[in-house]
Amino acid sequence: MNTTIREISHKDAWPIRHKVMWPEKSFDFIKLPDDDKGLHYGLFIEERLISVVSLFIEARTAQFRKFATLKEEQGRGYGTTLLRFLMDQAHQLDITKLWCNARKDKVHFYQAFGMRKTERDFSREGIDFTILEKEF
Repeated sequence: MNTTIREISHKDAWPIRHKVMWPEKSFDFIKLPDDDKGLHYGLFIEERLISVVSLFIEARTAQFRKFATLKEEQGRGYGTTLLRFLMDQAHQLDITKLWCNARKDKVHFYQAFGMRKTERDFSREGIDFTILEKEF
């Protein structure tokens, strides 16, 4: 199978965000006010988009958000591939700190990439999150 990663539009990321992250919410719930300012990446198998992530840069710090892989494709390494790509992109863009809001049940996934838990936690819509970061 041919796997590729490329930049996509924020609108292309929305259906996967909605289906994976907040399917019970309205479609507009997954849209971010600054989506048009971010860099959005998609992982494709052949030409089928299966995983997305969005990167928002401010000075030399960047936050990645809305990282989602179709449920039927999870556990196959596609998210790992996309996150490695994102970290390489951040490094090439001269980012010195990368951070995210991780669902607490996914923290271990990010820690495997050298991301550290901070002391900052919060809840949204009944889901617990913690902020993780990685310095380059």
